[in-house]
Amino acid sequence: MPMPVCTLCPRSCHAPREDDSGLGYCAMGWLPVVARAAAHDWEEPCISGTRGSGTVFFSGCPLGCVFCQNAPISHRGAGVRMTVPELAELFQRVEDLGVHNLNLVNPTHFAPVVLEALTLARPNIPVVWNSSGYETVEMVRSARGLVDVFLPDFKYATAETSADLAHAPDYFEVATKAITAMCEQTGEAVWDREGLLLRGTLVRHLVLPLRVKESLTILDTIAARLPPGTPVSLMRQYTPMNESKIPGLDRRLTLREYARARDHMKELSLPGYCQGKEAADAAFTPAFLDRESTRLFPHTEP
Repeated sequence: MPMPVCTLCPRSCHAPREDDSGLGYCAMGWLPVVARAAAHDWEEPCISGTRGSGTVFFSGCPLGCVFCQNAPISHRGAGVRMTVPELAELFQRVEDLGVHNLNLVNPTHFAPVVLEALTLARPNIPVVWNSSGYETVEMVRSARGLVDVFLPDFKYATAETSADLAHAPDYFEVATKAITAMCEQTGEAVWDREGLLLRGTLVRHLVLPLRVKESLTILDTIAARLPPGTPVSLMRQYTPMNESKIPGLDRRLTLREYARARDHMKELSLPGYCQGKEAADAAFTPAFLDRESTRLFPHTEP
């Protein structure tokens, strides 16, 4: 049902949201808008495996980073609006592709509807909640029993940077609490024989140009605040795509910048993944729907 006063995300903007329109920070209505549903091979090996991760990309975003690689959907809202039964059917269709998991990308601002659709669909594969990390603890708890794997970003360490890049000076405090709650809820990581993550929390961090000190602080926080053995994905895929005029964001990461973060991750003995330099390529950004298209399965439909 529509929400007259929205408090779903940490911004708690109290804006009204009707089924098909909203006046809040995310600028989205109450019903989810889906921009892509497909088997995706470019997640971490423990998520994509050999058959791909069944990704469902949601449009809009409660965080709205200025450099977002998925700006066509996070900033411009392209996609198809879906009811609960339609979304549940989509989840089942994605599972039928034979993928390893159902990967919900940026679902936070649609959480109640997404969770209701999961209850209806009852997937037989792990459900992945793939988000910015900018979540309320209450939202994390509401996903208990429905979400098996949390895949949060841990983006920013200082109020100055998160204010400049996402207009969210409280990001570090909010994300630390949310990710801690995710780890507590999923418990220690559970893997299958092929090394796929069946249950647990995998924390992502994207190293940004001119901001390596932030990365070191994030890694220190993971080591100090999260359970030992929490896997980390240290990403170097930043690609300038949105003509940002903010210093550093007009170029790719240097080898030296990434090496500083990677070496610190090793010093802290954090398990997980590091990326090769080939990851910083716009070719790895999926093709999303435009406002006129309804083709949700680009890899199978003509």
